[in-house]
Amino acid sequence: MIGWLAVVSVMLGIFAIVTTEILPIGLLTSIGSSFTISDGVAGLMMTMPGFLAAVSAPLVTVATARIDRRLMLCAFMLLLALANFLAAAAPDYWLVLVSRVMVGITIGGFWSIGAGLAERLVPPTSVSRATAVIFSAVPLGSVLGVPTGTLLGDLAGWRTAFAVMGALTVGVLIMLLLVVPPLPSVQATRLSDLRGMFRSSNTRFALLLTFLIVLAHFGTYTYVTPFLKRVTHAGDGLITMFLLIYGAAGILGNFLGGARVAQYPRTVFGLAAGLIAAATLLLPMVGHWEAGAIALLIVWGIGYGAVPVASQTWFSKAAPSVPEAASVLFTASFQATISIGALLGGMVLDRTSPSAVMVLGGCTAVIMALTAGAHFTRRLTWPGSADAHE
Repeated sequence: MIGWLAVVSVMLGIFAIVTTEILPIGLLTSIGSSFTISDGVAGLMMTMPGFLAAVSAPLVTVATARIDRRLMLCAFMLLLALANFLAAAAPDYWLVLVSRVMVGITIGGFWSIGAGLAERLVPPTSVSRATAVIFSAVPLGSVLGVPTGTLLGDLAGWRTAFAVMGALTVGVLIMLLLVVPPLPSVQATRLSDLRGMFRSSNTRFALLLTFLIVLAHFGTYTYVTPFLKRVTHAGDGLITMFLLIYGAAGILGNFLGGARVAQYPRTVFGLAAGLIAAATLLLPMVGHWEAGAIALLIVWGIGYGAVPVASQTWFSKAAPSVPEAASVLFTASFQATISIGALLGGMVLDRTSPSAVMVLGGCTAVIMALTAGAHFTRRLTWPGSADAHE
């Protein structure tokens, strides 16, 4: 029981991180108006954490490799709480960006440690289920965190949303202190471990698939609020409901993908990309109507919900002897691509339209789906996967 409480506390830690990271998506226009900046410039709040996380994931993990992992998880939660409180009080936009730097460091460190902890907290037969529980934090951040934050922003201002998030993070910190057992370093992660992973064709392929699918998703989803405002002409309350429905679909996609990815890695990745591609390519045509936008957001949520657990599982299976190094590489590649996607999407948005952003993201997802389904990937699956025998 204690082990599962620890799993839940790690999940809540990632929930707090994910919610803080993507909270600006629902508040983008409000924050931009507050500081008199464009939506594209406001999108830097999404770009900053990802780049910092990509850099800090290997550096922080290696530098703290011999420190108890429980202590590091708690330290990162404290840093996240301070980041949220700073954003809530920031009088200038540059201080908001400073808080996002702190968020990025937290993401890189906490995810790299927490993403692969399931095998140290529960029996071997429960590791897959525990991993799915931990990564359910990603869609939960969408289904609960972002819509709730958006609602708080509408009712009491965007600063209140960050202040409440800071208080929630303090609660998670207390839970980590109470239920996570001491986790002394078992195998210190070294930079040579990370370099060695690149010799694996499975690892290189995981990097390629992760880059394409995350680029497609965050290049578009970062700017879904401007799309719903300008194209669907949805009000603030309706947008909150749309994001809530999207997140609920993401939870479903997370557990559906987590249940099948060990046996069908290529199929899960390919289907996820196909669903994201269909939703983003059709939104400019069907998204003018509220019913059409809701339907496509459900499809999108199911598709993306499977992505984090699929990507993490692929990295872990590609390097079973160095699980923390696999988590580091997963975190760094995932977060760097979030930043690239948010940055490119913002540039396209400021120069064209939200519909153009969706189309470009959809085309990227199509490329990923075709890559995952290509014949040569049959050589790149790990032993025991059914994809290897399709």
